[in-house]
Amino acid sequence: MKKQQLALIYIILLFAGAIANVYKEPVAATSTEEPVVIPDEAIRLRILANSNSDEDQELKRKIRDEVNKEITEWVEELTSVDAARKLIQSRLPEIEAIVEDVLEKENIQQSYSVDFDNVSFPTKLYGNFIYPAGDYEAILISLGEAEGANWWCVLFPPLCFLDFSNGEAVANAEETEEKQVAENDQAKSTEKAAALVIDEEDEKEEVEVKFFLVEWFEGIFS
Repeated sequence: MKKQQLALIYIILLFAGAIANVYKEPVAATSTEEPVVIPDEAIRLRILANSNSDEDQELKRKIRDEVNKEITEWVEELTSVDAARKLIQSRLPEIEAIVEDVLEKENIQQSYSVDFDNVSFPTKLYGNFIYPAGDYEAILISLGEAEGANWWCVLFPPLCFLDFSNGEAVANAEETEEKQVAENDQAKSTEKAAALVIDEEDEKEEVEVKFFLVEWFEGIFS
């Protein structure tokens, strides 16, 4: 009988640990993502596609890759915006040559322009940080009619590993607030549905555990 009592205590402890794991609340994930703040003294790169057709957008991306790869090497060792500005101004013909070379490789005849000046940028939401609209110092590459979606990044300091153009345009505060409310309502509905499923599963597991214990006790003392 003593061995049976020890076995009973051991099994009860095992089931207690298993049930605790089932009911344990998941640890909320913490976000380490920090907003990227563009310095006041920065130089951007903006490329305007001819149109939003697949071909024009693909051409924009190919020119982006080649131009960005070259300029990133130019400014890699620079420590001041003045030095970056002088270097870029002196090498604008090289940027034009890169654009021309891509057009020739793709066998595309399309007009283009390369300018270095204050360029107008729209408001963008990237991650959890808003980049306000305004005129910023930038290299502007315009392809054809320049009526397609644009791509932009920050050349100096080097931040072109971030595609800021994938952010969402911010129309106004009211629209943003309405969108946030809708997302919150949807999230609450999803949480309620998930809670119901969890409750049903927990009740089922609890019944199965109790039924097993009853059978086990009857087997020991029979």
